Amino acid sequence: MAAGSRYLGGAAPLPTTDDGFRSAGDIGYLDEDGYLYIVDRRVDMIVTGGANVFPAEVESALAGHPGIADVVVIGIADAQWGRRVHAVVQLADGASLSEEQVIEYAKGRLAHYKAPKTVEFVDAIPRTAATKVNRSAMIEARGG
Repeated sequence: MAAGSRYLGGAAPLPTTDDGFRSAGDIGYLDEDGYLYIVDRRVDMIVTGGANVFPAEVESALAGHPGIADVVVIGIADAQWGRRVHAVVQLADGASLSEEQVIEYAKGRLAHYKAPKTVEFVDAIPRTAATKVNRSAMIEARGG
């Protein structure tokens, strides 16, 4: 949060709290020593079956697999769950994994509801020059 306002290009102003601060939409927490940890962005949170899943947490768990070079987790429309956790995975050179292996690996490190329901393998994760992923474009390309 920041006091005051700052506008970048034609972007809409950030929402203001009752005490005059503006929220950038980041979600975080303070530990017992007062250190702030940023968990993820509110806009990226996936609500699946009524539970909140933060893509960064799932990505971090999957990135620990030696067969995974890169991963992005998004929520895509699902008739049963509202949105389902979907992992887009770039395999490490020479690695071979199935969708089931990736899902089971995630379930061994996360609460089961946070594990991807589906996995898609790609040659490369599209990133900008600043190494950012355009999650909205990835979601839209997969039917929302």
